Amino acid sequence: MSPASNRYDESSGLILTDKRDGVTTLTMNNPARLNGWTMEMMDLLKRELMSAARDDGTRVLVLTGTDPYYCAGVNLAGTIRLMHPRKLRAGIVKLNQALFDAFLDFPKPLLAAVNGPAIGASVTSATLCDGIIASDKATFSTPFAALGVPPEGCSSMHFARIMGPANADRMLGPEGWKPTAAEAFEAGLVQWTADHDQLTEQAHRI
Repeated sequence: MSPASNRYDESSGLILTDKRDGVTTLTMNNPARLNGWTMEMMDLLKRELMSAARDDGTRVLVLTGTDPYYCAGVNLAGTIRLMHPRKLRAGIVKLNQALFDAFLDFPKPLLAAVNGPAIGASVTSATLCDGIIASDKATFSTPFAALGVPPEGCSSMHFARIMGPANADRMLGPEGWKPTAAEAFEAGLVQWTADHDQLTEQAHRI
C-alpha cells in the first residue's frame, strides 16, 4: 500500500497514518512479521484509534495493512511472557478486552480494508468495524479450534449474527474454513470486494 502522504510513528513506524478528504487511513506496517500484533503494535493501534476519535478532521477511519498480509493476528511471542498461570490468564483477559473495546467503542464510522490474509484477532476485530472491504488477495482464518482456544472478539455470538450459524460453525469449528474474499462476500462476512490494486481508492470512496 502506498498512501499519498504518510506519518511514521516516531518510535517505530509500525502504524502509518494518511489523511485525505476527512478520511484517515491507518496502515499496520510490520511486513517482516506479517503485521502481527505485538504488544507495541497493539498499544500504537489503540493510541491511533483514540487520536482519530478526538480528531475533528477525521470523519471516517480506514484500517489496512502493508502488503502482502493484512494481519497475522496476535504475535504470541511478542505479547506473552512466562508467569503464574492465574496471572497470565488475567493479563490476557485484560489485554483482549482493551483491544476489542477500542473497536467497539470507536465513535466514528470504521472500515477494515483487508488487503491480504487475515488471521485470528485481526478477523474478529474487523467484524466489529462498521464494514469490511476485501481485496481479491484476502483470506480469512480463525484457527481457534485447531489451537484449542475459545473464539475471541465476540465471534462466538457475532459470527452467527452476520453470516448465519452454519457459516460461523465452518469458520470457528474443527473444519477451520478459510474463505476467500469472494466466499466471504457470499457468506456475508464482508460487504464489498475490490481488485487488489484498487482497494485503497475503493475504501476511500466508500
